[in-house]
Amino acid sequence: MISYEPLFHTLIKKGIVMDQLRKDKIVSCITIAKFNKHESITLTTAEKICEYLNCKIEDVIEIV
Repeated sequence: MISYEPLFHTLIKKGIVMDQLRKDKIVSCITIAKFNKHESITLTTAEKICEYLNCKIEDVIEIV
C-alpha cells in the first residue's frame, strides 16, 4: 500500500499546508484527494513535489 505519511510530516516540518501545494499549482484538487485515499500519483507529480519542497522522494512517499 502507498502511504503519504512522509509527505504530511515533511509539510509540517517545513511549515507548509497541503492547500499551499494547490495554490502554487504543484498539485490539483484531485491529487490532494488521492493523498487522502492513499491512491497512487504519477512520478511526475512526485518529482514536482520534491522539487517544490526541496526534498527526496522518500520524504513524500513510502510503500507499506
